[in-house]
Formats: sequence, structure tokens, C-alpha cells
Amino acid sequence: MQKIQIERTTAPKAKPADESKLGFGKIFTDHMYVMEYNPEQGWHDPKIMPYQPIVLDPSAMVFHYGQEMFEGMKAYKCADGRIRLFRPNKNIERANNSNRRLCIPEIPADDFLNAIKTLVAVDADWIPSRPGTSLYIRPFVIATDPFLGVRPSNTYKFIIILSPVGAYYESGLDPVKIWIEDDYVRAVRGGIGEAKTGGNYVASLAAQVKAHDEGYSQVLWLDGVERKYIEEVGAMNIFFKINGTVVTPMLNGSILPGVTRASCIDLCKHWGLPVEERRISVDELVEAARTGALEECWGSGTAAVISPVGALRYENEVMQIKDGGIGEFSQKLYDTVTGIQTGKVEDTLGWTVEVTPLEK
Repeated sequence: MQKIQIERTTAPKAKPADESKLGFGKIFTDHMYVMEYNPEQGWHDPKIMPYQPIVLDPSAMVFHYGQEMFEGMKAYKCADGRIRLFRPNKNIERANNSNRRLCIPEIPADDFLNAIKTLVAVDADWIPSRPGTSLYIRPFVIATDPFLGVRPSNTYKFIIILSPVGAYYESGLDPVKIWIEDDYVRAVRGGIGEAKTGGNYVASLAAQVKAHDEGYSQVLWLDGVERKYIEEVGAMNIFFKINGTVVTPMLNGSILPGVTRASCIDLCKHWGLPVEERRISVDELVEAARTGALEECWGSGTAAVISPVGALRYENEVMQIKDGGIGEFSQKLYDTVTGIQTGKVEDTLGWTVEVTPLEK
């Protein structure tokens, strides 16, 4: 594991005075992590430095061919002051899976985890303590070769930045309305849908704008071939509780393998609740809603954790779920996952990693 050089800022920023107004992804801490890659040295020269702009050549390949990977995770402050990460090894594993698909050199897992822990430790006093808040962690890799040609870059930057955040949705845990998109597609099997990269998200924007114009918070995507099987929401994986069984689309190469998704499945199995990872058609979903078999629906993701869904719209049909309120099981999942993250619920599954703040 490489030693990280630490340069502390001499001009610390003012921290947010009101943690109820953090928003999401708008405020950034005092420091950032940077590590470089080239073929001769591999990943090298890791350092923590004051948060600052990065300088890139206008011909840097990330700008022209989109070779980049990013991740998202959080650090939490417990009531007793301890700092916790939630399943960071799962994020690191997913990041390197994305790297392989995008022809980016894998980052040694020990260096990756050490980078996260050290940066969080340096900026530990930025972690908010108000309920529902956390410190969002954004690792990303960008291709930096100054070259206008389509091939994998030879040089890269691995960067981590931090942001104190509140709820991803302004409505908090209130159920959201979701638009089932039947025109645009996000990804196809064999593409890059299972990688966490910007191309998947820019592909979703046109449908997202359309949904927002109709009063819906997010887009639920159908498969890109038959346009009939449920895949995922723009910022979340999706779950349904149908006749007492939890159902979620199976991973098929075009769906992001969410860490919170895996945690929901693990908890269902831990509690002895039937859970199925399988194909589910939009026609099956509509029929379940019509007959009352669709008991609950929720999204899962690092940003929102658990986001109950109160209504789904497909074509001209609006499916109201649980009278538009929060389902009991959605609430239980939210309380359990956030409880483990913040130390209110005992972590019997070994999902958390503690971070010790660094002395200044």
C-alpha cells in the first residue's frame, strides 16, 4: 500500500452553519485526493491536497471520448462521534469492474480504501451530524492523454472529492412519482449499462426532462431491445413487493449492480422474506397494480438510500401504490440500512468500516 503525502490547506473554508439546508452535491470540503497513472509507473504519487481546480489539456481524451469512471458512497457520523463507511469494499469492487469494461487500469483495492479513509479522516470535521445527513464521497478516474484519436488513454488521474449532503430528494422520504419511459432507452446488454460512467447518465437526460415536465421525479427504464422488461431508475435500482414477495430485475449486463440493491436483497434473505431477481415485464407490473397485488415499490441507491414510490405512470395509465404513502417494508428497510450506517442498529453483518480522524 502506497504512502499518501498530505498537504493541508492554509485557508480553510467556512463550514455550513445550517445543516438543514445542505442540499445535495453543492458544497465541497477543504481537501481532495489525487493519484496519477502512466504505463511506466502504474498508479503512483498519491497525495491529499487543498481542494482546487484541475488543469487539463483541451485535447485530454476524457473530453472527446468519454473515458471516465465514477463512484458514490458516504461517510456517517454516529451519535457517539464514531465515523463509519458503509460497505466500501463493494464500491471498490464495482469501480474496478467499471474500470475493466472502460479499459481503465484497475486501482489496487488497498490503495483505494486507504485513499477514502485518509481523506475522510483529514476532513472529518466536515461530516454533518443532523439526522438524514452524511458526507458524500465521489471517487472518479479521467483519461488525460492529449490525443485526438479513439483508443484507451495511457495516462489517468484518480481523484476523490467530498461533499456534506442532506436528502437527495428535497421531499426526503416522501414517496416519489416515477415515469416509465417507453421511447428512449438507457442501455443494452453488451453495452456499458453495468458500468458507472457518465455516458449512461447523459443518455438519460432527455427522458428525465420529459418526465420532470410531466411532474415526475425520475424515469424508470425498460430494456433496450424488446422495450417491455423493467430495468432500473435513473439514479436507483427498483424493487416491487408483489403478493408478499420482493421482486427486482435481475442483473443482465445493462443494469448497474447497486450496493444498496445488494444490501436490500441480503436483508430480505436475512429476514426470511421471499425475494426474486428475475425479469419482470411492464405488463406484469400494470396487471399487479390493477389487481392490488402490487403492495409496495421503492428505489435503492447510495444517494437516496431507500426512496418509496407512490405512483408509476406507463403510457396513459397512472398506478397509485399504497395510497401514495410509505409502505411498511420500505420504511423497515430504510430504518435498518440507515440505522446500521449511523450506529443506531447493531451491524451484525459486518458491513461497516470505521474511520479515525487525523490530528491536525
